Amino acid sequence: MPKLADWREVMDVAQAARYLGVSADSLYKYLSEGKLPAFKLGNRWRLKKTALDSWMEKQSQSRSSSVKGTVRKARVTQAR
Repeated sequence: MPKLADWREVMDVAQAARYLGVSADSLYKYLSEGKLPAFKLGNRWRLKKTALDSWMEKQSQSRSSSVKGTVRKARVTQAR
């Protein structure tokens, strides 16, 4: 596996799938559903590493917030 510094700024699907730790098939599914920031160059998908990093950071923050909200709700329910 390449070091973090070795990843290219613009990746194709195979490179991005390795970077994200998912299969290329899963990545194509996410792309077709519009779940990831990407663009097409001709008929080929391209993904920017910086855009993926930002997207992952936002996803982890929103997941963290929803988990904290769930824990708070559970505590309130238990207190009653």
